[in-house]
Amino acid sequence: MDEIRVGIAGLGPRAVGTWIPLLQRIPGYRITAICDPIQALHDRALALLDGRGSVRAYRGYDDLLADPRVDAVALTVRSERQGALAAQALEAGKHVHAEVPAAHSLADCWRIVLAVERTGLTYQLAEQTRYWGFVDAWRELVASGRLGQITWCEGQYFHHVVTGMFQDPHTGETFGPEGLAAHPDAQPTWTQRMPPIHYLPHELSPMLKVLDDRVTEVVGMSTDAPSAAHPEIVQPDVQVALMRTEKGALLRMATSFAQPHPDGAWHWYQVTGTRGRVEWSRGRGDPPKFWFADAGMQDLAPADWSYERGDAPAEARGSGHGDADYYTHVAFRDAVLAGRQSEFDVYQAMDTAAPAILAAESIARGSELVRVPDFRPGADRRCGEEP
Repeated sequence: MDEIRVGIAGLGPRAVGTWIPLLQRIPGYRITAICDPIQALHDRALALLDGRGSVRAYRGYDDLLADPRVDAVALTVRSERQGALAAQALEAGKHVHAEVPAAHSLADCWRIVLAVERTGLTYQLAEQTRYWGFVDAWRELVASGRLGQITWCEGQYFHHVVTGMFQDPHTGETFGPEGLAAHPDAQPTWTQRMPPIHYLPHELSPMLKVLDDRVTEVVGMSTDAPSAAHPEIVQPDVQVALMRTEKGALLRMATSFAQPHPDGAWHWYQVTGTRGRVEWSRGRGDPPKFWFADAGMQDLAPADWSYERGDAPAEARGSGHGDADYYTHVAFRDAVLAGRQSEFDVYQAMDTAAPAILAAESIARGSELVRVPDFRPGADRRCGEEP
């Protein structure tokens, strides 16, 4: 195999705005099919495709999976079923490159893992932030011991995106609360239906990469629902999880979609150890910062870390998310063509999903402490739901 024939499942903004343009730009991919239950979205996607006459369009997911001209599914569906859809594709003999989060239930996490183990097919979560330049820089600081023993880590994703909280089921158009009067058949989108804390991959994935660690237990808390900022939205404004890792660090992770927040200052991280601290920018004009105890520093000092990587090839520029979208697709392509798993494998993907799922369960149980399973072979798979 010298190219991957891809079927795009889910034709929303991520597919149309990022996936389709990138997969046509990166060598090694050929889009052979598209799929979405909303017929009105097909023409918009087909208009973006080179050689659209040879691309098959499906409304049914089973029909896409039955197409012998599809080697891999680019799963850009955003719904409660996206974990089950990923597992179904693997079980049908297709490699899977899936949008975040990996799943919304622990049962679906197990189903994906076991499907990969049974089939040997490649599964990769398309989580971009782990490829940011500053993430690699922080990982090197931790690995070298410059920060000492890591004791405390934070990450938050506060993205005020109420404009995508509702969808017209006939046209696929998305809008915010202000559009409800003009769309009497509007339905809540996946963003509104899921617990906000489920959307932790963009925080957990890079920080677990920095720490070379995994979460072992979690407790969650939430503001009340519906949103205080937008009462038409049924989800709470903020949810937060406190976690402990295998190496003994504590993590505070939080997510919010309904609460107003400065545009562009969506992600924030910090890592503290016994010998130093690193912190990401809190907003425009605020630089990243560092502090090293052994350097005699009296305060945090500005650093020149960035989202973009200094070693990025020209074709990565402008790919999205600080050029990081390019790296997810290249990693998946290289793994499939080589017949192996990606460096960011299925077990690490579930390390980003399970703590978030169980944080929501903790909230539902009155903030009980919940253990997080290790999905790797040889681990105690009795922790959490049985596979």
